[in-house]
Amino acid sequence: MITPYITLVGAGPGAADLITLKGIRAIQQADVILYDALVNEELLDYAKPGCTKIYVGKRAERISTSQDYINKLLVDYALTHGHVVRLKGGDPFVFGRGGEELEYARQFNIPTAVIPGISSSVGLTALQQIPLTHRGVSESFWVITGATTEGNLSKDLYTAVTTTATVVVLMGYAKLAQIVSLYQEHGKGNLPIAVIQNGSLPNERIALGTIDTILQEAERNLVGVPAIIVLGDVVSKHERFEDLKKELHTVAI
Repeated sequence: MITPYITLVGAGPGAADLITLKGIRAIQQADVILYDALVNEELLDYAKPGCTKIYVGKRAERISTSQDYINKLLVDYALTHGHVVRLKGGDPFVFGRGGEELEYARQFNIPTAVIPGISSSVGLTALQQIPLTHRGVSESFWVITGATTEGNLSKDLYTAVTTTATVVVLMGYAKLAQIVSLYQEHGKGNLPIAVIQNGSLPNERIALGTIDTILQEAERNLVGVPAIIVLGDVVSKHERFEDLKKELHTVAI
């Protein structure tokens, strides 16, 4: 008799060894794994023999699997195969649409569970030794999507720019120029900013600078997608930031 069950598992920000032990155990027990584009495929090696592995990746500006279709696959495979692991990059509940998937599964009375993962918003900044909060510098941090479903800049950014909070923008690299313009309009051209691509992976790249210089720095360092953007004075705590300021000062002279 088949017992349907769905587990949402956060795979972490990139490197395979940043997943939790509980996440690994769920993969080992899965009858079916539906995995995303940003999931490290090394994790699939932990699956048991006979496990069905299905790629359902979604990437900005590319042909992607629709969320409605993924929801249907989750339920269909749970009912026909048993334990389905939905393996998602980062954390399922931080811009991972995990809540939508659970709501859909509950309509069919399928038991569900969630295993948290390290979100890139906190994981990649920590790996770069950029503290999101720092005494006397930043009292809070915001995690904001770069664009709405309509393709517009998130309205929350217009509020965040007026605060002293650290702001982490996910899925926002395509909006970097607009974000730069927004911060410049608010007189924050000297605010430190970092752009981190492929964080935690061997091909990781980072661009450090200020609002006024980051577009040139990103181009110089060949930074592209997928990337996160970190804005705030805490970025100056990065060990290379002082050298960058000296370099910029020398160029200005």
